[in-house]
Amino acid sequence: MLKRILFVLTPLLCLATAALAQSQPKAPAKPCGTQPEYRQLDFWIGEWDVEVNGKHAGNSSIQMILDKCVILENWAGDKGMNGKSFNIYNAAKGKWMQTWVDDTGGVLEFTGEFRDGAMRFLAEVPGKDGSKTLNRMTFTPLEGGRVRQFIEASKDGGKTWTPSFNGLYIRKKAAASN
Repeated sequence: MLKRILFVLTPLLCLATAALAQSQPKAPAKPCGTQPEYRQLDFWIGEWDVEVNGKHAGNSSIQMILDKCVILENWAGDKGMNGKSFNIYNAAKGKWMQTWVDDTGGVLEFTGEFRDGAMRFLAEVPGKDGSKTLNRMTFTPLEGGRVRQFIEASKDGGKTWTPSFNGLYIRKKAAASN
């Protein structure tokens, strides 16, 4: 009897499963490769020497990962500090997001947008004493394939700003092949 029930039910279950699979919405097209907002920071992708005030400050490797959805920064500073940032366009918010982490335990979370020819980010950093510091970071593509990263801080809610980093990203020369 059990064999007869299974004999009848098995094809019905297969048909029901197939029908359910066909009625499910198809996976959405991959937006990261097709929507222009996801490509607004592509000018930063590459291998870089970074200078501050004309002196080498570090190296940065900027890569596109996760099927063109995330731009990953790998920073190695000449003074020993290393860090990474994860950059993605958040379509639900219509904003760019950057999360910076480093080997000193530092974490910064920026929100931004591409406007006036530059990527502009802002982060609010809480102090241990309850104060808040605003960090404003701008990536600007320059002539010759260079990029300027300019970071400013404000302790008075954005009334005044003090520069804290003014880096020039210079593309590394491709290694000569033998």
